[in-house]
Amino acid sequence: MSSSPVRVAIVNDYEIVVAGIAAVLEPFSDRLSVVELDSGVPVLGDVDVVLYDSFGQVQGGDVDVARLMAGGRGRLVIFSWNTEPELVEASLAGGAAGYIAKGVSAKQLVDLIEAVHRGERVVPDTMQSPESDDFGRWPGSEHGLSPREAEVLALICQGLSNQEITERAFLGLNTVKTYIRSLYRKIGVDSRTRALLWGIDHGFRPDHVRRPGPHA
Repeated sequence: MSSSPVRVAIVNDYEIVVAGIAAVLEPFSDRLSVVELDSGVPVLGDVDVVLYDSFGQVQGGDVDVARLMAGGRGRLVIFSWNTEPELVEASLAGGAAGYIAKGVSAKQLVDLIEAVHRGERVVPDTMQSPESDDFGRWPGSEHGLSPREAEVLALICQGLSNQEITERAFLGLNTVKTYIRSLYRKIGVDSRTRALLWGIDHGFRPDHVRRPGPHA
């Protein structure tokens, strides 16, 4: 295999998410070349690996791999906080080449992406520690929202009901309600409508943009 850097596209509906991952990976530019950042659009360029961040996105067997890859020959990798075995298996059965937990460090992420590029099957380590601080950018993070609170608010802003959020985010209904109460308190609202309006004003509207990565 060539020693050239692995060409990577980062995909998520929120530009702050893809830009944050790209920034974390920048010190490893001799190993990974981030050539495309996509929010709400299919990958256009010729890449080796598409890194699909699951924040606020469909997951498992619902990921439309064919549309996402747009006919490209790269391998799709899911990057997620949700690591339930059945979800991982559904993702792999649906066409993903690897599944990486967000508890990894930046270096571990690079190692695992390279492993997928070599053709290895990558799945989360069941002993993986909880969320790493390396990937700490998401809508609302500057307002104190945790990753899960932010994801729940993102799904509210997409028009999903509590039950639909449980199915999309793989959380129990009571857990979703707990996150809703805590995020309401943090952003100073007392209703779903006001939370929606706050979210629209603070970066929770999904983006639809493609831009070159730093190594395009």
